[in-house]
Amino acid sequence: MTHLLPDADWRHRPGLDALLSALGAGRGEARFVGGAVRDGLLGLPVNDLDIATVLDPRGVIDRLKSAGIKAVPTGIDHGTVTAVIHGWPVEITSLRRDVSTDGRRATIAYTDDWREDAARRDFTINALYADPITHEITDFFGGVDDLKARHVRFIGDATARIAEDHLRILRYFRFLARFGHDEPDAQAYAACRAAANSLMALSRERIADELLKLLAVAAPLPALRLMIDGGILAPVLPEIDRSSLDRLAALADREAASSTPPSALRRLAALLPPDPRVADLVGARLKLSNKARKRLAVALEGPATGMPPRALAYRIGVEGAIDRLLLDPHAPLEGLAALHDWTPPRLPIGGGALIARGLPPGPDVAKALQQIQDIWVAEGFPGEPRLAEIADQTVSKFQRARQ
Repeated sequence: MTHLLPDADWRHRPGLDALLSALGAGRGEARFVGGAVRDGLLGLPVNDLDIATVLDPRGVIDRLKSAGIKAVPTGIDHGTVTAVIHGWPVEITSLRRDVSTDGRRATIAYTDDWREDAARRDFTINALYADPITHEITDFFGGVDDLKARHVRFIGDATARIAEDHLRILRYFRFLARFGHDEPDAQAYAACRAAANSLMALSRERIADELLKLLAVAAPLPALRLMIDGGILAPVLPEIDRSSLDRLAALADREAASSTPPSALRRLAALLPPDPRVADLVGARLKLSNKARKRLAVALEGPATGMPPRALAYRIGVEGAIDRLLLDPHAPLEGLAALHDWTPPRLPIGGGALIARGLPPGPDVAKALQQIQDIWVAEGFPGEPRLAEIADQTVSKFQRARQ
């Protein structure tokens, strides 16, 4: 049965026809491949576009330059050139076959055999090609049927595919969470479990990137449960266990109930023990940015109850307050509304105003300002008249104490 790629807005982006013409799509030399074809068949938005071609990278660059299209050799050692059309990047990769691999990187050779290129890809649903002119789908391994059945499986032998790139273990569960029906392919699951220790050979950056992509999926919980039950994460993230799933489930429910967009970092915080020191250690191990590490630690520093939401946000930042409110099962969700589109104000009074009220310059000025700020925050950031009263009362208190 012939399958066709449905029409969609992304196929009419400015400059795409000229790019396809330069790559010889009309002569069968270039096809859409991978995620764009998969998501296009599902009617999902397509943001990242990949094109496969029989041309080698040098041939791609020459064709693009002749057509006046910007070419960036982003991954030329792996056969990938990025074309930039109207500010939109399109990855163009030459057909390849693996010569050798150590599970982290592959030595490749170029080929003009589409099936050979498809055979080195990970999952059947990712090894789909579409002719840009006829829209016909080329499917060597039953990927279209798997997509319809929401069946995520490796191409050929799962153990062999994982041996080529250990990261495919984590990718499997991300794709299962996004495109599957929460029931893993038996061969794939067994192969992932058997090879879990091989994740230790990967860079922590790659592990973090894949884990955060999984946590960004709408419903990652069933896939994560399979991973934890199968001992997949234990070699690299032993802090995540079955109790982690209960915390994540509670967070996901609160995100949904409050219509708060999911956050992968917030969900990672839910998976970790509620200890900021552990969160920082995990963040360091995963080579997260300093900003991401701080967010994890702040989210787990304590409960959200005990002070009004805006007072909390003034102290730790709006993002941190939202994280804490969602992670704390005892915090009323109504508090989130107070933070929507709210920017913490600056205390509209300085030391000069206190000195003008008669407080002598010195350490008392900073102490008085801190007390004024504490009262101002506790009272919900009142306006100028009330703030002036607070300042007068605080200065008087300090003056009395000096007498």
